[in-house]
Amino acid sequence: MNLEKIFEPRTMAVIGVSLTNPRHPANVIYNKNNLRYPVRVFPVNPRGGVFQGAEIHTSVSEIPEPVDLAVIAVRAEHCAGVLEECIQAGVGGAVIVSGGFAEVGARELQERLRAAADEASFPFIGPNCLGVYSPGSTDTFFIPIERMVRPQPGRVALISQSGGVLVDQMVKFAGEGVGLSRAVSIGNKAFIGEIELLDYMAEDPRTGVIALYVEGFGRNEGREFVKKAGRCNKPVVVLKAGKSPVGREAVSSHTASLAGDYETFSSVLAQFGIIEAKNEFEMVSFCESLSCFPPEIQGNIGIITGSGGHGALAVDICSSHSLSTPGLSREFQDEMRGRLTPSVQPIASLRNPIDLTGSAVDDDFVAATSALSRHPQVDCIMILLLPYLPGITSDLGARLSNIYLQDRKPIVAYVPHVDKFGMMIEGFELNSIPVSQSIEGAVHMAMAMRRRGQC
Repeated sequence: MNLEKIFEPRTMAVIGVSLTNPRHPANVIYNKNNLRYPVRVFPVNPRGGVFQGAEIHTSVSEIPEPVDLAVIAVRAEHCAGVLEECIQAGVGGAVIVSGGFAEVGARELQERLRAAADEASFPFIGPNCLGVYSPGSTDTFFIPIERMVRPQPGRVALISQSGGVLVDQMVKFAGEGVGLSRAVSIGNKAFIGEIELLDYMAEDPRTGVIALYVEGFGRNEGREFVKKAGRCNKPVVVLKAGKSPVGREAVSSHTASLAGDYETFSSVLAQFGIIEAKNEFEMVSFCESLSCFPPEIQGNIGIITGSGGHGALAVDICSSHSLSTPGLSREFQDEMRGRLTPSVQPIASLRNPIDLTGSAVDDDFVAATSALSRHPQVDCIMILLLPYLPGITSDLGARLSNIYLQDRKPIVAYVPHVDKFGMMIEGFELNSIPVSQSIEGAVHMAMAMRRRGQC
């Protein structure tokens, strides 16, 4: 099934545009795409008229050129008829943002949509969804542009049954500097769901990591999803809702999905080599790490810090997540000490974690990182940077990134996300070194690579 016209449309019909309600979802979607994206947009409403100087077509069949994507925002009882018109007019695909279907018990309305699409092999996303956001191409979310937080373009495709969870994750991705290739809210997924989107994203050149927020599946759908995700040639990260009995009831009332038994689902994910995020914070860290690094690690972490307390915290968190922090031999420590600046040599602790102390300068972090990048027992380096240490500069992120570019041993970093430290953070992120604003987040980044290595 070809979904390209849904994600990269050149022409779009927005069906349901209102002349009386400027906040109508169709109006928001029309304005956003007409003003900000390279797509020709046509307003549609059976009553006709003129909207912002553009003729309102009374049906999609009246539009004088082929339509790639139809966004349908009309009352639920009218959606099937509109969808059938789109099929007859040769539209490439649709997004149905309207609610009022299986999630409120109106299964017959949803079944009519599915049957029409199935007969014509016509792809649509929804209903009861936000639809599709493709950076630089299109945005069918009915959220006003001034209220949207959009991550920078990147390599993570984010697929969610819940539009609210999707938008919230986009806020978190933007805060952590994680870039998106696609964001898709699938809602009730009457026709296009996770399985079809896995197929598309696996071939999508924009996408390097596929992340999914999953509430539940139809009967026998979960088995097919797991098998397909397990065979996918890109990392797949899953965050599952409906873990408790009460949560499963909430899932059913939200998108009319079958949540199933969480413990079974979780064990099957592990069996098929699919990475599970336990919460939304792990989801962000996992996606950032996996979008930066193709390598897979066994989980032997070398920690470099300018604060002994931060190093101790990192060791505890690594241990709680089954990551090891191997000790360093006396010979290795002596060799590393000889490369440090004279003021730091007598006071640094060079076991693992390596505490360079608050007197460290850029050259000390560079020397320690260069040494660990060649240590055979360390397969990932975790750098805990406190930018307020007096001896380090904003150039340090870029300098440490150069070590990764030379030796290709993965590096993850912790830097407090404060505006004044932005240049240091950018020095890492512009060179594909993931940075977290918490120590636990940095550990999660290493966990993702370890789990990928177990797949």
